Amino acid sequence: MPDGVLLPDEAVRDLDDYVGRRDGGRALERARQLGPGGTVQEVDLSGLRGRGGGGFPTARKWAGLRREGEDLGDRYVVCNGAEGEPGTFKDRTILRQDPYQVIEGIAVAAMAVEATAAFLCLKEKFTREVAAVTRALAEMSAAGLAGDVPIRLVTGPNLYLFGEEKGLIHAIEGDLPLPRLLPPYEHGLFATGPQMGWSARPGGRSGAEQRSNPTVVNNVETLATVTHVMTKGPAWHRSLGTDASPGLVVATVVGDVVRPGVAEVEMGTPLREVIARVGGGVGEGRTVKAVLSGVANPVLRGDLIDAPVSYEGLADAGAGLGSAGFIVYDDTADMVSVARMASRFLYVESCGQCPPCKLGTQEITTLLERIDDGRGTDDDVVRIGERLGTVTDANRCYLPVEERLLVASIFREFPEDVANALAGRLRGSERSYPVPLIDDIVDGVAHFDTEQPRRRPDWTLA
Repeated sequence: MPDGVLLPDEAVRDLDDYVGRRDGGRALERARQLGPGGTVQEVDLSGLRGRGGGGFPTARKWAGLRREGEDLGDRYVVCNGAEGEPGTFKDRTILRQDPYQVIEGIAVAAMAVEATAAFLCLKEKFTREVAAVTRALAEMSAAGLAGDVPIRLVTGPNLYLFGEEKGLIHAIEGDLPLPRLLPPYEHGLFATGPQMGWSARPGGRSGAEQRSNPTVVNNVETLATVTHVMTKGPAWHRSLGTDASPGLVVATVVGDVVRPGVAEVEMGTPLREVIARVGGGVGEGRTVKAVLSGVANPVLRGDLIDAPVSYEGLADAGAGLGSAGFIVYDDTADMVSVARMASRFLYVESCGQCPPCKLGTQEITTLLERIDDGRGTDDDVVRIGERLGTVTDANRCYLPVEERLLVASIFREFPEDVANALAGRLRGSERSYPVPLIDDIVDGVAHFDTEQPRRRPDWTLA
């Protein structure tokens, strides 16, 4: 496996180090030689898929923006670094090791879609990453290596939906991260054209009316990879991984493992090997019972961890790759308690714009608490099933879909845990199940967000 591509062995010290050791500036130079269309084609040939969780082809997103953006106003590029998926610490690790590659990737994307401006978004609590990006952006701008349009750093609140692309767009404009109805490529930044259920913004760069301002949103890891695709060529990227999932992916492994960690692995590597290599495996005498890929995908049973870490490999196993943040539970874990933890996280992070989501996640969480505490009945299980059927009604974002996928899969894959909880039998519920929302990983120890247990459903803290 190639070493030190997205995660160099030693953190990049400054711009001179980036240029000298990491071929800094070559990606942007190559993009300028190819022009916007040629750059999109180069990324298309690489097969790069977005690393934010959806896996959508990057070049197709860019090409669609250029095509649909004609005569619809300005175009913008947004780099989503508001990492908030439980179990994930890849983007902050990339920014700590080499923020320059991310900024250069933003510059390439802005040139490719002929953007007016670009934004790099981080949570305000990411102080170490904010400092690294601020320094790198100042150095690259002074040296003319930050591209042809301004790149602005935006910080936002410590909320899950700040990382949702439609909520992110709203937060850049100075509001709470409340997801909109329409995706950014239809209704982007500073749009003046109204959409159903949302007000338009006055003004605009040219003062024209009805401007949609199509916007492309890419993840930190995606744009860092763009830099290496443009520097090393699409064939290099295609030589790694699988046909459907080319390249490397930065994986995080936490939970019931020996040493939580972050590392880049080649797509297609068996999950069992990733858990062992990145997290040191589970403790002596223990076995893997379940793995969550964040909270956005169905659970994966421990007997299926030989599945390849790729979009198609984990989908075929009944789960999903997500942002490659793997939360491992060993055979001491109780999956009803895990479902309760995840459901409460989604409930308190739901924005409340869609009543079926807010009320549904609330009731499901309450019922899971009853079952987990040994007070549940078969009727509670039936009510959970009914709520899972309606929680996504009229949803603006993916959060209620996550609730449905994860909770339903836990009930389906671990019926014995549900039966034991309903019968009041001794289970693994006496251990703790914190939300694995990572603040840092230091010397093989994961430190989780201390605010999350105090988060209320109205986004205030107890």
